[in-house]
Amino acid sequence: MKQEEEYEKVVIVGIQTKETDSQFRYSLNELKQLVENAGGQVVGELTQKRDRQDTKTVIGKGKMTELKQLSEEVEASTIVFNQELSPRNVRNIQEEVEAKVIDRIQVILDIFALRAQSKEGRLQVQLAQLSYLLPRLAGQGVNMSRLGAGIGTRGPGETKLETDRRHIQRQVTDIKQELKKIESHRERSRELRKQSNVFQIGLIGYTNAGKSTVLNITTDTGTYEKNQLFATLDPLTRQVELPSGLKATMTDTVGFIQDLPTQLIESFQSTLEESKEVDLLLHVVDASEDNIQGHEQTVLDLLKDLGMESIPRLTIYNKKDLTDGQFQPTLYPNVLISAKDPYDLDVLYTQIEKSIKEEMVPYSIEVSHARGDLLVQLRNETIIERQLYDEEKQHYFVEGYAKRESKWNRY
Repeated sequence: MKQEEEYEKVVIVGIQTKETDSQFRYSLNELKQLVENAGGQVVGELTQKRDRQDTKTVIGKGKMTELKQLSEEVEASTIVFNQELSPRNVRNIQEEVEAKVIDRIQVILDIFALRAQSKEGRLQVQLAQLSYLLPRLAGQGVNMSRLGAGIGTRGPGETKLETDRRHIQRQVTDIKQELKKIESHRERSRELRKQSNVFQIGLIGYTNAGKSTVLNITTDTGTYEKNQLFATLDPLTRQVELPSGLKATMTDTVGFIQDLPTQLIESFQSTLEESKEVDLLLHVVDASEDNIQGHEQTVLDLLKDLGMESIPRLTIYNKKDLTDGQFQPTLYPNVLISAKDPYDLDVLYTQIEKSIKEEMVPYSIEVSHARGDLLVQLRNETIIERQLYDEEKQHYFVEGYAKRESKWNRY
């Protein structure tokens, strides 16, 4: 009984229109997961099928009466709408119910606020929350007094958003300036990696697909990984050494999700820049997911929006152990693995190296036996296919693959 009191009681509300028909049930189940990840307990659900949303309350007068009765019956403290709410929607709904009223976007922002660990991550989330709430202040009315705690209020929600619009605008300006400083440092690091001819790999995918797990098994970083939405928020770049000896960098990024708030994409722009500069994207997909095509399309659409669709891509279908053995991939090139199976790590490495070679160009050079340092560099920065020693000339003949702009192609 004591444990139940720790959870915020939530009623979720969803509208099924012609546009959302195919994804409706999945989207609602995902909202339930989001609420649970934010520390809430879904104690009621109200759905409605209609041609379009009601302009005043989203669900219309009759359903509003139902919602009021349901929220009182289950003693809900929060009502979460699956659809984005306008200030007018919030004001009108709030006149009918006693509970706090928020939408899916606020729940996602709230989870981000809970998960962000780095200074940059926390600033980015605050910026997204403030950008979302600023145009909605006028419509909050009595709802603002109910945003005292719990889901939808972490981060800047604790700083009394009702104070005044100018104060919030000043906060937004300050955060943007702070992020600009951090972004400059990140850009310098990116530039150094570029100049060093290091092959750069980026991890992308729907939230909870297993990106952090792939990063861990390939780089031994011990990154936080858990079966929850948005377990990783802060970008992490680590070195990976492939069987050929090539040393590359691998960057984990924030997970994508259906209807990812625009404010988040804008706020996390500098973080996403990390992936824009990579030579190869590893798109991690949960092969056991029922809505796998929806997940794939969400990621592909966001890549297009971010101008990253032309970056070479290898799809890693993860969680093979949870499939029924009848799995059929839809994206190519791909590799099917279970991150828990040590044998599959070799399979993954082989496929990654194959994809890397396709983005490189062949080279062949002669290296004096006295230049062991060059041989070490070649092993670290290129994929060596053949290495022969000529005793008469006392030099090594090396063939392999290097980045197009690499100095090894100019020798």
